[in-house]
Amino acid sequence: MPARVSIQTEDFDLSKEVAALRAQDHGVGAVCSFIGTVRDRNDGTSVSTMELEHYPGMTEKAIEAMIDEAHRRFRINAARVIHRVGLLNPGDQIVLVAVTSPHRGDSFQACEFLMDYLKTQAPFWKKEKTPEGERWVDARVSDDAALARWGLPSANT
Repeated sequence: MPARVSIQTEDFDLSKEVAALRAQDHGVGAVCSFIGTVRDRNDGTSVSTMELEHYPGMTEKAIEAMIDEAHRRFRINAARVIHRVGLLNPGDQIVLVAVTSPHRGDSFQACEFLMDYLKTQAPFWKKEKTPEGERWVDARVSDDAALARWGLPSANT
C-alpha cells in the first residue's frame, strides 16, 4: 500500500497512482480522482508562475487527519493525496486526490470532501508572479462555502 500523503516537488503520474491504490484490492468498484493544475490567469490577471510552500510534518499530519475523517464519513477503501510544492508553471499539475470505494457515490463525495479541505484548510501558502509583481493567494469565499457544506468551520473567516 502506498503512502496516503506525499508532499513533493516532482510531478506525479495518475495511472501509476491509481494502479497502486487498486493493487490487490478486489473490493474496489469505483475510483474517483481530481487533478488540479496551475492556471495562466487568476482574478483577471495573468500568472507566469506559482510558488507553493508548506510546513513539513505539520502539512502531512493535517492531511492524514482529513483522510481519516473521510474514512469515517464515507465508505471508502483507500485515499491518496499528492500535493506539489516549489516553483510551478501554468499547465503544471499541483494536486492529486484519488479515492477508491465499492460504489461511485462514496468515491465522488470523499474526493470532493478532501479537495474542499485542501483548498481552504491545508497548511500551504501560494504565491503568484504576475505582471504587477508577486502576490499571496488566499482561499476564496466560494471555497469556504464548499467546506461549510461538510459541516467544517473555515479558519479563513
